[in-house]
Amino acid sequence: MAEIVGCQMIMVSRRNFIQKSSAAAGLGFLSLKALGFVPEAPLKIFDLHSTDRKAHVAILGAGLAGMTAGWELRKLGYQVTILEARKRTGGRVWTVRGGDQEKELDKPNQVCRFDKGQYLNAGAARIPHHHALTMHYCKALGVPLEAYNNINEGAYFYSEHDKGSLANMPVRIREIHNDIRGYLAELMHKCLSADGLDQPLTSEDQEKILEYLRVEGALDIDRLYKGSSRRGYRDYPGAGSKAGRSADAFLLSDIIESGFLDPSFSNLPEYDLNLQQTLFQPVGGMDQISKALEQQVSDDLVLDAQVLSVISEEEKVAITYTEAGEEKQLVADYCICTLPLPVLGKVTNNFRPALLRAIDYVPYNKTGKIGFQFNRRFWEEDDAIYGGISRTNMDITQIFYPNTDYQSDKGVLVGYYNFGDKAERFAELSLAEREQLALQQGAKIHPQYKDHFENSFSLAWHKIPYSEGGWAQYSEAARKRFYPELIKPEGRVYMAGEHTTYLTAWMAGAFESARRSVDLIHARVNESQPQYETTEP
Repeated sequence: MAEIVGCQMIMVSRRNFIQKSSAAAGLGFLSLKALGFVPEAPLKIFDLHSTDRKAHVAILGAGLAGMTAGWELRKLGYQVTILEARKRTGGRVWTVRGGDQEKELDKPNQVCRFDKGQYLNAGAARIPHHHALTMHYCKALGVPLEAYNNINEGAYFYSEHDKGSLANMPVRIREIHNDIRGYLAELMHKCLSADGLDQPLTSEDQEKILEYLRVEGALDIDRLYKGSSRRGYRDYPGAGSKAGRSADAFLLSDIIESGFLDPSFSNLPEYDLNLQQTLFQPVGGMDQISKALEQQVSDDLVLDAQVLSVISEEEKVAITYTEAGEEKQLVADYCICTLPLPVLGKVTNNFRPALLRAIDYVPYNKTGKIGFQFNRRFWEEDDAIYGGISRTNMDITQIFYPNTDYQSDKGVLVGYYNFGDKAERFAELSLAEREQLALQQGAKIHPQYKDHFENSFSLAWHKIPYSEGGWAQYSEAARKRFYPELIKPEGRVYMAGEHTTYLTAWMAGAFESARRSVDLIHARVNESQPQYETTEP
């Protein structure tokens, strides 16, 4: 389809085309929001008052949820003991630096060889501007933030495809976005002009919409899309008589045939409210948040302490754990358990059957990352890419560019961040094979890989001890059946962590769950009403 030549020709496939193209043109977000698929994280009131009635609370896990709960309880005067199986805090808020080590469940020990000052945010990496509670804690902890460039129209799409003139070559995201937007605006303009809509419009309304579509799609005087400077220049403007020349638009048929309307290139990751600008990251790495929290609870923190059993009794909670290999007992009045469900499922307990089913059956996302250190920032110097993400239908899925230290000599980019089957395939490879495959696929987008690569560090979250998954991934059925069981107290044991919220996969979920568990325990100790919801919304 070289161009759209008339509304009559379009009518047969118009609805199907609009449905398929709406993600690329930006028409789907409001619908998703209206259907409730876009969570928000407002700052709830949290004004608990200290009283003389206190208790000892054991907290399992020193991730964000566990340490935040411990800090809030300390403020109220509670005795707190936090048990963490790792030799570090932070859980899935993990920044990997030179000298750091990790051993996956079925892999040899891996030592990071990044230069000083280089790092990989192996887990959490972004803070949405509207996650008010995360922003609150960063401010309260004195953690400085910097902008995170999540959306970069100057990054690349790469479609590995068996046909199409645009396949198997890096294409600037802005070129695809603006061409699809233009063709879709042309299509709708013609249909509106031909009274092809289901709902009638006044002539004034129709005129306004037509003008909007003309501007939105950069249509020419004949109301056709032929390209514009929005998608870039063939020759850039300069001094003197150098006026510049806009690049020609790709043919719509080539865009479709080359695979750029396939799900891998959908704009949903950009329209999701949690990924809309502005996003932030802590200066110096995401672990600055967990390090700041650790300072607040360090006196109550026990590292290298693997929990073996949790027994909830009528007036206490009995916990068995090992500390540096030695088995120990801890008896507390209450317990906040933040262990990821795949890990909790291996801990001996006396929980009710419905809760045990929830622990066993709520699935966790399989996801992996690799950090590549390069001795030159070719993506900036050669390709003018500063932050943002390139996306592809290859197994690497995404390349994330660093959002800090622009125009410095070296840099670490995320060579893949993938999910599901693609993450599982990478996870089964040896560490060397992961590196080679990610380099091979990434070099199709950036041929400079081979000349400037220095070293890598990779991980598969479902193989990381004491995590065993990226985040809880509820289906509608699982949310309905299992989630209510997870947010109910189990005697004197309260569950917390992102899996006990509607903000799974986000730090805001960990913070919310921590506050909720503290609120419920404090209300129980003081025989008062909690401030947070106690049932599923």
